[in-house]
Amino acid sequence: MTHDELVIRAERWLKSMGCGVVFNDRFRAATHSGEQPDAIGWRDGLSILVECKATRGDFLADKKKPFRVASSLGMGDWRFMMCPPGMIAPDELPAGWGLLYVHHKKVEKAHGVPTNCQWWTKKPSEGNKRIETQVMYSALRRLSIRGHFETIYEPITTGGEA
Repeated sequence: MTHDELVIRAERWLKSMGCGVVFNDRFRAATHSGEQPDAIGWRDGLSILVECKATRGDFLADKKKPFRVASSLGMGDWRFMMCPPGMIAPDELPAGWGLLYVHHKKVEKAHGVPTNCQWWTKKPSEGNKRIETQVMYSALRRLSIRGHFETIYEPITTGGEA
């Protein structure tokens, strides 16, 4: 499974977890930390980050990044590694991280995925809201520059309020 395939699965998984806004790694925003998440989503005041690892070497290299060493610099109230089954063991994860294994037709919640009500009561991290706000600002600024910002005032007609 390629990194790009994992990212698509991460994006879908975040949406299935109730995230109404999800960015994948194609979205590049300049942040103070330098973190560029593979996938990040927001739901009801929570942020959920997914880092996709197609190779063991990528996982090991990720541990050295400044926002992994100092977790307070990282994005995501919830943080997950996503990889092929067995490539990463739960005891190798950074503190507070969950683990998702991608099978052919499903994403297995291998470690640390909360039940629905625990998303708010058991948060293992406090995502770096300054960096997350920079990402959101960058996205909204691009809409504004391209002349699409005014569409946020239009009512949603296809099921549900944002």
